[in-house]
Amino acid sequence: MDRPSGTLFLNVLGQADAKSVAEMYNLYMSELAVSEARTRLAEAIELARSGEPVYVTRRGHRVAVLVDAASYDALVESAEDAVDRAELEAARLEDDYVPWEEVKADLGLR
Repeated sequence: MDRPSGTLFLNVLGQADAKSVAEMYNLYMSELAVSEARTRLAEAIELARSGEPVYVTRRGHRVAVLVDAASYDALVESAEDAVDRAELEAARLEDDYVPWEEVKADLGLR
């Protein structure tokens, strides 16, 4: 998501004071310092639930990320699938697998 600049907010808001511009800009932030995340956790969670990941930083370095549960679950599932595919490929390269047709025959599933 593109973040609007403070200048854009000033142009849109006209004579807005710097504090209100900063507050509005923060609504579009997807990075929060740990200290700010503590005070704005509910806001950060709502932003993450809307599909926008929120990075939590410490001394300017990303240390954590808030994402909605469905995105996290999909990410974990994709990672597990990738591991399974890699293990299958390794087994095939070693000829250490049972072909599906043989499994079906052994189970009487023809």
